Amino acid sequence: MKIRESGEMYLETILLLKQKKGSVRSVDIVEELGYAKSSVSRAVNLLSKNGYIQIAANGDITLTDGGLQKANDIYERHGVITKLLVSIGADEETAEQNACRIEHVISPELFEIIKNHIEVSK
Repeated sequence: MKIRESGEMYLETILLLKQKKGSVRSVDIVEELGYAKSSVSRAVNLLSKNGYIQIAANGDITLTDGGLQKANDIYERHGVITKLLVSIGADEETAEQNACRIEHVISPELFEIIKNHIEVSK
């Protein structure tokens, strides 16, 4: 299953909200991202249809095993790319903002090179 960049962003947001709040509903995602309810609803339904999340009768959203793996991978890419950008002189805010963009388009091979470089540089 291939998901678009925005789907990855939603998975990462769900992961972080779950860590912060314990439970996640669509309204939490709306508040966190500042998107329209209809946009979040469409994305959440697509993620559910593709097997990345489950939506309980009460509206609670949970990541499936596949969704959790994908969300963790995205979060790892974000963190590693942020560290790289900070290490070459970017301020934290600039690094965070650009890591959000880069994490969705970087090839797995280049990410592994960056990850290995960051780990060696520690």
